[in-house]
Amino acid sequence: MFRSLFRRFKNGEPLLFGAFIAIAAVAVVLITPPGGGAAAQGWVQTPQGPLGAADRDLLVKVRLAGLWEIPSGQQAQQKAASKRVKEVGMHLMTDHLKLDEEVRALAAKLNVPLPDQPNADQQGWMAQLAAVKPGAEYDLLFAQLLRAAHGKVFVTVAGVRSGTRNDLVRTFAQRAVEVVMKHMTLLESTGLVDHSDLPEPPMPSPAPPVSALDTPVRRENA
Repeated sequence: MFRSLFRRFKNGEPLLFGAFIAIAAVAVVLITPPGGGAAAQGWVQTPQGPLGAADRDLLVKVRLAGLWEIPSGQQAQQKAASKRVKEVGMHLMTDHLKLDEEVRALAAKLNVPLPDQPNADQQGWMAQLAAVKPGAEYDLLFAQLLRAAHGKVFVTVAGVRSGTRNDLVRTFAQRAVEVVMKHMTLLESTGLVDHSDLPEPPMPSPAPPVSALDTPVRRENA
């Protein structure tokens, strides 16, 4: 088709060359991952679709979450005063053990390196929990720290679930969204979460102006 259009352009049909350029541009858009230069943006082609920086970041953050939530959930079994906090800690621990196994298998398949220890913030939260004596104060700190952390990671997993181009990552992100939502609900069920201390939701973007082309056209009766 491209050769035919180009031949007709050479024979004196310049208007058709515009169609040739438009079709070629569409083809490039369809086969190139979003964001411009694929290599510059960190895109890698896989049999399951393009793998981008956000996809890799999701796997890293899920791994990091497990590295501190698994020991924290286990710690809650000894230090929590509330039966409900102990139950929630057990859910967090068991769910993240399963999720950690899944993320490590997926990362190995997609050749994504994962960390082996919590990051600096997470190590700080673990130190805070370790420093608090068993009892009600521990319960309060556990619920608040874990709920705030889940709110942060939820933004990542939901964003990747919404826009990833990779089939394997999309399936895993769906699972991660469900787990994080479950954990936020469980932590809130303790009655110890102070929502006023959580980060506020992002401000909505300004609504785009209504184009004249989008305005319905009135039809006058004849």
